Amino acid sequence: MFKLTRRATLASLAALSMVATAAPSLADGHKMTFTLATSGSETDQRSVAMAEVFAPMVAGFAEYQPGYNGTLFAQGTELEAISRGNLTMSIASAQELAQFFPEFSIFATGYVHQDAAHQVRVFNDPLMDPFKKTVEEELGVKLLSVMYLGRRHVNLRQTRDEVNVQTPADLAGINLRMPGTDAWQFLGAALGAAPTPMAFSEVYTALSTGAVDGQDNPLPTVVDQKFYEVTKQIAMTAHLVDLNYIAFSAETWNTLDPEQQMTVQRAADAAAAYGRLKQLDKENNLADFIRSQGVEIYTPDLAAFREHVQAQYVGSEAAASWPDGVLERINALGN
Repeated sequence: MFKLTRRATLASLAALSMVATAAPSLADGHKMTFTLATSGSETDQRSVAMAEVFAPMVAGFAEYQPGYNGTLFAQGTELEAISRGNLTMSIASAQELAQFFPEFSIFATGYVHQDAAHQVRVFNDPLMDPFKKTVEEELGVKLLSVMYLGRRHVNLRQTRDEVNVQTPADLAGINLRMPGTDAWQFLGAALGAAPTPMAFSEVYTALSTGAVDGQDNPLPTVVDQKFYEVTKQIAMTAHLVDLNYIAFSAETWNTLDPEQQMTVQRAADAAAAYGRLKQLDKENNLADFIRSQGVEIYTPDLAAFREHVQAQYVGSEAAASWPDGVLERINALGN
């Protein structure tokens, strides 16, 4: 009932915002302001892509003002801020969207997306049209493009002698930090761990004090956030080929003329493509650096993890909202 109530409330907020707010005029030469809120740091590859690619491309009519490390809005509240008209953009996860629209949990399911190219094919396929339409009409958020976050792996503060992760059974009793949404928590449990909800900004301290045993993120995030300083091992589970969407205010979008809309769309696609290539390059080159910091990296039994994780979704409440046939269409777009 909570999700339905929240969904209905946000739909009302989005509708009222679009009706009540007059379209700003650019006739006087004043630029619009595009504010972006993200929990990532300034050096996070997604942040860099938006600053170095998106911002210059829209500079003719809009000033870009980012807020990093959750300074504008806390992680998980950005979409509501866009819906209320208090924010222009965010880098949103499928897990966050699933809080409002449970059907989005299919894009946050373990071992569904195969790689970065598969993510792009799925996002641009007509199967995504109903998902995009729902978010725009009911939340007032337009999904412009898909960003590649990377393959997420289990990163633990214990040594391999203490915890040797080969199968999901080896994660039993491990307090694994996961973001607080239902979709994230379900995935953590599906991996065999005891998922612990926690804001991203608190993870480093929690690892250093032992408040949690580990976290899951791609290697570039491990380096960017210096998690290698407070962990001892990474099991390369690759349990989620993670993504983010460049989310944009539908209200603001509707104030733009067609040429400006095309520019914003092209800027988002270009930033996503730039970030994707940079993230893939970083993923491929960071393992040696992380090892040099004293962290052991190894590959567990991926077949055991894949079979176990996918089995947890079958017949579960998490999968009950998935539209019929969508999973099969996603799989058909794979390699």
